Amino acid sequence: MRLSKSNIQIIKDKIKQWDPSARIYLFGSRTDDNKRGGDIDLLIETSALVENPALIIARLSAGLMRLLQGRKVDIVLSAPNLMQQSIHQQAKSKGIPL
Repeated sequence: MRLSKSNIQIIKDKIKQWDPSARIYLFGSRTDDNKRGGDIDLLIETSALVENPALIIARLSAGLMRLLQGRKVDIVLSAPNLMQQSIHQQAKSKGIPL
């Protein structure tokens, strides 16, 4: 996994501010130690119903990008009231829990 311990803690702290029970998975190129660069792809699972998912994703992503010195952060959100797509299953099955 190509994230420092401090970056992992920043991600966890920011997301837990929004939902303390959220589960966070890193997926995509950052899970491969042999690759370089790339954005940070996160799957966030919540058991809460989510209103305005686009707004929540935008706020979390922007906040994390500021905290991570401009590193691009893409977020996939999973909640009971949101439609599940194949990216959700792929991110969870191949992702690394943080």
